[in-house]
Amino acid sequence: MKVYLATNNKNKKREMAAILSPHTVIVPSDEGISFNPDETGSTFYENSLIKARALYELVRCPVIADDSGICVDALGGRPGIYSSRYAGTSLQNGNVLSQAEKNALLIAELNDALLHNVDTSHFLHGERSAHYTCAMALYLGNDRLYVAEETLEGALVGSMEEARGKNGFGYDPIFFLPELNKTAAELSDSEKNAISHRGKAGRAIQNIFLHL
Repeated sequence: MKVYLATNNKNKKREMAAILSPHTVIVPSDEGISFNPDETGSTFYENSLIKARALYELVRCPVIADDSGICVDALGGRPGIYSSRYAGTSLQNGNVLSQAEKNALLIAELNDALLHNVDTSHFLHGERSAHYTCAMALYLGNDRLYVAEETLEGALVGSMEEARGKNGFGYDPIFFLPELNKTAAELSDSEKNAISHRGKAGRAIQNIFLHL
C-alpha cells in the first residue's frame, strides 16, 4: 500500500520506511507537493492530527503523521512540542538555531534548573531524566482516524563533551539510554527502531494496517 508521510524530513522517512515495510512511504516533496502546515496544537496528538488532515486534503490517500519531541522532566516537560524549533526559555521567539546549538542550549538550561532545588526524587532516571514522545496518526478520512502514542525513556548527558554517536538525528547524541549505556545516536537503525518512541508507535499503526 502507498502511504503518505506528513513531513519532508528525510530522516523520518527513512525510519518509517523501515518500520512500515513492505508499504511504500512517500513524503510530499517526493511528488513536488508544497506542505508546511501551521502546528498550532498544544499537544503532540493535536499537532499530528493537524498535519495528517492537511496532507489528506491534498492527496486523498492514506496519510501517517507524527509529532514528536524530547521532554525533560526537570524543565517541566520542555521543550516538548517545540523541540524542532527550540530556542531556550523563549520558545517561540523566532530564533533559528542549528541542532548542535539546540543540544547545547537544552543541556545548559537543564544544568541551570538543577541549581535551583528542583525536586527530582520521583524522576524515572534521576535528576537528568527525559523522554522522547511520539504521537502518530493514521488518517483515512474524517471518520477513520487511528492514533498511537509512545515514549522512549532516558536521560540527558551532562555536557556537550559527553555527546556521542553519528547515527540518528535531532537530540539523539545527547539522549542517554542507561540500560544500554549508549546514546540514541550510537544505536544502529534497527536497534533504534526496536525500542524508540517512533518505532513503537509505527508498529502499532502497522498493526492497524493489517486489520483494515
